[in-house]
Amino acid sequence: MKTTLQINITKTSKSRLQETDFDNLVFGKSISDHMFVADYKNGEWTDLRIEPYAPLHLMPANSTLHYGQSIFEGMKAYKNEAGEVLLFRADANQKRLNESAVRMCIPEIPAEIFMEGLTTLLDLDRAWIPNKLGHSLYIRPFIFATDDYLGVRPSETYKFMIFTCPVGDYYSKPVSVKVEQKYTRAAEGGTGFAKAAGNYAASLYPALQAQKLGYDQLLWTDGKTHQNIEESGTMNVMFMINDTLITAPTHTGTILKGITRDSVLKIAKEMGYTVEERFLTVSELENALKKGALQEAFGTGTAATIAHIATIHVNGTDYELPAKPSYAFSHQVLKKLDDIKYGKVADTRGWIMKF
Repeated sequence: MKTTLQINITKTSKSRLQETDFDNLVFGKSISDHMFVADYKNGEWTDLRIEPYAPLHLMPANSTLHYGQSIFEGMKAYKNEAGEVLLFRADANQKRLNESAVRMCIPEIPAEIFMEGLTTLLDLDRAWIPNKLGHSLYIRPFIFATDDYLGVRPSETYKFMIFTCPVGDYYSKPVSVKVEQKYTRAAEGGTGFAKAAGNYAASLYPALQAQKLGYDQLLWTDGKTHQNIEESGTMNVMFMINDTLITAPTHTGTILKGITRDSVLKIAKEMGYTVEERFLTVSELENALKKGALQEAFGTGTAATIAHIATIHVNGTDYELPAKPSYAFSHQVLKKLDDIKYGKVADTRGWIMKF
């Protein structure tokens, strides 16, 4: 495909495509053949290239290893019946990556480099994109510091990379979650809104404790009072109570501005649902569970798209949610999103880039 940038391409001498079992994909395990790379030095992004996926050479004093200057994005590409590649809301991912970059003192990546590097890479590895419903090519753009220096300061050099992997479902069944009221994922004034690697590292221990008790994920609460539901470990979370869709607001800076979240809210409003971007309190959630007023609870995110919640643990009690009928909102919105992503309906919102 046409590019306006000089991107040097070195193709792999031995593709791993034939070794990949596309019928039994484990999320994040099978990596495509190539990766896009750009280096930041002397105040500019340079040396744009695509090369075979391979190990990186890092020095022990690499500043990311010590001070965590690393951010990333997650997005997906799909194939329609004609074999065309469809990218879902890539512009939103590019903008969000730069919002994270500003907070983490990382130089922003120009939109032109992000988009041309991405589309050139996908065009080269388009054979890796599954053409099966429910499957896609997961895309991981990321930036990390590369200074070989132990001083505590923002790095002066960075590497921007993109690699991809074919994936199936992130969650194969509805998930069970536990309301977390001890540990804190993010606090106001912190980095909760950014897709910073350290945010995920800090969440691993509490999530592991919940998993040992049999729960798939946590429902994080705010760091001040632990009374307001914020988001889940790998996704934003939404609740349907009395036909009203409720999800936490993002203005506090503690919650990721999910692109799937935003898409679901826009579709819900188009469908005529009342949408409230406000905090659902733990007591309000518990009361709704006791009274049977909670119609649906689900997570939204790039990896999972829509993850139905089957069990919610709060204040020592497990509450089982009934199975959702096909006409439930979460099923409807999932179908609408899939129809857009796989090109089964016309894109009237400008969400799809096709090539």
